[in-house]
Amino acid sequence: RDDDTARKRGKVVRRPPITESPSAPAGGLICFYSFAIIFPSFLYFFLSLPVFTKQIDRPMIDVKFLVKNPDIVRENIKKKFQDNKLPLVDEAISLYTQYCDCQQRADDLRSQRNSISKEIGILFKNKEVEKANEMKKLVEANAQELEQLGKQQTSLMDQLTKVMYAIPNIIAPEVPVGKDDSFNVEIERFGEPVVPDFEVPYHADIMAKFNGLDLDSAHRVAGNGFYYLMGDIARLHSAVITYARDFMIERGFTYCIPPFMVRSEIVSGVMSFAEMDAMMYKIEGEDLYLIGTSEHSMIGKFIDQIVPEESLPLTLTSYSPCFRKEKGAHGIEERGVYRIHQFEKQEMVVLCKQEDADYWYEQMWKNTVDLFRSMDIPVRTLECCSGDLADLKVKSLDVEAWSPRQKKYFEVGSCSYLGDAQARRLKIRIKGKNGNYFAHTLNNTVVAPPRMLIAFLENNLRADGSVAIPKALQPYMGGKTEIR
Repeated sequence: RDDDTARKRGKVVRRPPITESPSAPAGGLICFYSFAIIFPSFLYFFLSLPVFTKQIDRPMIDVKFLVKNPDIVRENIKKKFQDNKLPLVDEAISLYTQYCDCQQRADDLRSQRNSISKEIGILFKNKEVEKANEMKKLVEANAQELEQLGKQQTSLMDQLTKVMYAIPNIIAPEVPVGKDDSFNVEIERFGEPVVPDFEVPYHADIMAKFNGLDLDSAHRVAGNGFYYLMGDIARLHSAVITYARDFMIERGFTYCIPPFMVRSEIVSGVMSFAEMDAMMYKIEGEDLYLIGTSEHSMIGKFIDQIVPEESLPLTLTSYSPCFRKEKGAHGIEERGVYRIHQFEKQEMVVLCKQEDADYWYEQMWKNTVDLFRSMDIPVRTLECCSGDLADLKVKSLDVEAWSPRQKKYFEVGSCSYLGDAQARRLKIRIKGKNGNYFAHTLNNTVVAPPRMLIAFLENNLRADGSVAIPKALQPYMGGKTEIR
């Protein structure tokens, strides 16, 4: 009121500046002052927070399962004849224990920091600045230790991820134990294998007779493992792919054409490093790889997604060209189209709940068998043994077609169940009534020409050198009943 009177009389009112003695801070500034003192500790904390909340990255199995069931994991490694990996179990347990110890120490430090921060506020309120400054030193020491723990935990996680990445998935109990594919077990035959009373030429010669194969030009253009298909053979190739597409659509699968290149995080999510090195072509200067099968991009489609449980199962059939280095593979130098660097394939992929996986596993390989039988090609199925399974697979079944020329069966497709390994790596989750859980994935070859054409030509070859076109395929060949 005195100030207002003075202003009205034209007098200038000058108030003394607000000054606060360090020994007696103003109450209104206490909160700001204490925050400024302890802010560095919060900064350290928030910078290190992601380290403490991050999960073990991309294992094939849950590290907690390994810690609780080390003997099961060791026995599984032995069944896969990978005894050199046995020490990894103890190494994983040790690293995980250290990781958890760091986590516990970090939790204790955060709790301690919260208590100290509250105490600092009280000390300032009571004007005990000297004690508050001493407590500030504790907060800063706390923050520095948190930072060191963060670095230590990051290092432990990197080591643990590498170890867990190398430990194979747990195989199904019914998988036969054997060291390599010679121990695979025949399950069933479909169709009677026939050896004709005339000589069956090599598949490349059959194709060449119809002016349908040019390997020499392909060699000049791209080297070994490539081909030109022409005329009726090229048309037959396309007819088989189109027929397979429609065959799968009629069986309720959704047709898809995926990207033919994928990023490295997709590649490492769907296969092992060993498989990647032997198969994948990398685009120079880019984080991109040519797909070896459309399974890669089809499973990758769901990376870091949460899928509603009621939308399951997701049943997809996809077409793509496929590119493979076939590093170390036998037969890449052979004349013909049996083992090549580039081919086309119709694939099927299923995402489902764990309890539905066995049902879809059986349905998927039966789809391939039915397709081949509709084209008059005898086939058989083999259960792959433990040593023949890739590390991500829970179980796998090969479909083999009959070769009248060789008088034996050869592989034309493979059906695989991978449990939740791919979903765990790619963070593909299902939203269920009781929370989120990892999806289970399966894949299977519908048909993969031109290798499949070998079986087709040999089994439908006539004595006069012509090739019969099965009824199911005739509409896709413009009504043709034979190739002459």
